[in-house]
Amino acid sequence: MQLNVDALRKADETMQLSVEALRKDAARRQALDKSAHDWDAVGEGVPPRPDETMALRVSRLRETVRPPGRRADRRKPRGKPALPPAVARVTAAAARHLAPLTARISPYARKLKPVYPRPGRTGWRRWIPSWRQWLGVWLSAIGLTGMFLVVAYAVTDIPDNLNTYATQQDNVYFWSDGTPMARTGWVQRQAMPLKDIPQDVRWAVLAAENENFYSDPGISFKGITRALWRTVGEGDTEGGSTITQQYVKNVYLSQNQTVSRKFTEAMISLKLDNKMSKDQILEGYLNTSWFGRGTYGIQRAAQAYYGKDVSKLNASEAACLAGLLKGAGLYDPTLSKANHKRAVERWSWILDRMVKIGKLSPQERATYTKFPDPLKTNPLYDTGEQSDYLVEVATQYAKKSAHITDQEWDLGGYQIYTTFDRKREKALTDAVTKARKQAEKDHPEEAKTGHYGAASVATDGRVLAVYGGPDHRTQGYNESNATTVKAGSAFQPFVYAAGLEHGIVKKRNGIPSPISPETVYDGNDGHIVTTPEGPYWDRSGKRVTAHNDDGKSYGQITLDRALAQSVNTPFMQLGMDTGLDKVTQTAEASGLLASSIGPQVPALTTGSSTPSAIRMAGGYATFAAAGKHTEPYSVRRITRNGARVALTTPRPQRAVGADVAQNVSRALTESFRIAHPAAAPVTAQVAGKAGTTADDTASWYTGTASSVTTAVVVYRIDLAKSLEPQPLKGLAGTTTDSVPYTVWSQAMGFG
Repeated sequence: MQLNVDALRKADETMQLSVEALRKDAARRQALDKSAHDWDAVGEGVPPRPDETMALRVSRLRETVRPPGRRADRRKPRGKPALPPAVARVTAAAARHLAPLTARISPYARKLKPVYPRPGRTGWRRWIPSWRQWLGVWLSAIGLTGMFLVVAYAVTDIPDNLNTYATQQDNVYFWSDGTPMARTGWVQRQAMPLKDIPQDVRWAVLAAENENFYSDPGISFKGITRALWRTVGEGDTEGGSTITQQYVKNVYLSQNQTVSRKFTEAMISLKLDNKMSKDQILEGYLNTSWFGRGTYGIQRAAQAYYGKDVSKLNASEAACLAGLLKGAGLYDPTLSKANHKRAVERWSWILDRMVKIGKLSPQERATYTKFPDPLKTNPLYDTGEQSDYLVEVATQYAKKSAHITDQEWDLGGYQIYTTFDRKREKALTDAVTKARKQAEKDHPEEAKTGHYGAASVATDGRVLAVYGGPDHRTQGYNESNATTVKAGSAFQPFVYAAGLEHGIVKKRNGIPSPISPETVYDGNDGHIVTTPEGPYWDRSGKRVTAHNDDGKSYGQITLDRALAQSVNTPFMQLGMDTGLDKVTQTAEASGLLASSIGPQVPALTTGSSTPSAIRMAGGYATFAAAGKHTEPYSVRRITRNGARVALTTPRPQRAVGADVAQNVSRALTESFRIAHPAAAPVTAQVAGKAGTTADDTASWYTGTASSVTTAVVVYRIDLAKSLEPQPLKGLAGTTTDSVPYTVWSQAMGFG
């Protein structure tokens, strides 16, 4: 009985504990609800975000159910520091304004939230997103992509610095007939204004590459997608770029086929299309594109493939060149039969496209039935031979006369139209080459150090031809422009002209007396040179005497006859009677450079001056031009990228009187007749004279025919040792078989 009472007592105590526990649990629940209600009140009607509400409630719950007697943690709460009051107010205001939108979007966002496995589905379908989720992903991707592109467009700038190859050009030289002669520079490129490029050429390129150029935004989305797919998906590359994109690649970017380069290209193209006009972009593209044969730009391509300027191309030729843009290695018809076949097919396709887009009439298309085969080789090349000497002469003149600095010249882009005559240049070069070969056969030892300078100059100053040396690559020394050897007896016409022009003085302080071609002078060898004060004494204390080349005495001889027979002694005395200063003045006025004139001593009259072949020809041309001298010039016109460059062209200046020039020319004509009576027709107006030096270091022949004067000089110099002339030792032939005369006659068409 006692056991039953105890059991009942224990059960009652257990019941009381259970009731107490239930009471405490109810109290905790009331406290939790009150805490949540207080937090909602603090929010001033703004519903807290779900994650914030849950976190706060959990925190409140922990505070509520903290075991009795445990002290509250008074440490500062962990996490981000409190926002400044101003920022907090802005954040709260933004939250209030966005609250309605958030409330409307939240239900849809909860539906897009993946729930895996999906309820109501079985098998693998439980893991497949719903159509709403797929739609949300695509819309998000499109939005993010659009945002990315907007930001990328905003931060992409058009580079200020262009590629080196996009700005560097070469300089092109042309013969007097306008055909290409040579070029200089590492890159074959010549920029041309769009206005100078025919419409047929422009549309042939556009039909081949980008017929919608004038309407597209600068990029092709289809082309970019295809290029990216091949680049990323298959590790290959493919075109699809617009003209604008290709231009951007040419002038701003590298040729690397990467996704990043393609993306940058597209961004710059979009900006460039908004910044530049379509015509400006097309002009830049046509001037920077690669056409093969080492050429960049449509102008250089026209010259390289057809030997003409772009302005002279027709639609058929333009279509052939446009086809090269797809790849010159595959479409240059001269490289292989397969290339020729491909080039013909693409040429025909381009012409048909031009008809389709309305840029070529069907009637004109019907006339282009034969493929316009280009030249076999590029005519614009550096030969390293005579053309380089021509380029050297023309370049020096162009820089000086057009006031172009070396830095400007090196940028390239110049078209230099020279005065050089292709036929005369070939004739002169062939004549000297023949003489060289003969010298190597007859005088092999002397020929090793032999030099041949020659130049042809018109009476109006145009330099028509020069011979500068055997090969510019091995000898940069220009023999036609060298002032190294003496003129010798070839200087006599200038002394004669000075005497006729200024008269002579025989007495001290006397008045100059006029002379004529019939004036008589002593032509004997060993004539003592005199002045109004008496014999002329040199620095060694010896009287100066005049000698003829062959030591022969001619007695009393007229000046006209003395010049015709190349007698030295009369002209040495004539120079002293006229005045060496007057002789120098006349020689310089006729074209000889002051720096080449010898010292003011009697030897000046026997040719101590050292004129170049060009200057000697120009000097004799003065007499043929009735006494008017025009400075020799080798460039008649210069343009840069199609724009004319100001060029100072020499004007004729009076050097000696017309009657003086006529008398000198008559004596030179007689000189030619005496030495070579059957060399030219009687009706031909030919005048010329040989020139030799006392020390046998130079042999000259200078003559005029048909208003063109050519000077030829043969001499010996060992360039490896010094620039001192050496005796010819028969290299220049003899008086009756003169090598300079032979070269002259062949170059002038008499040989």
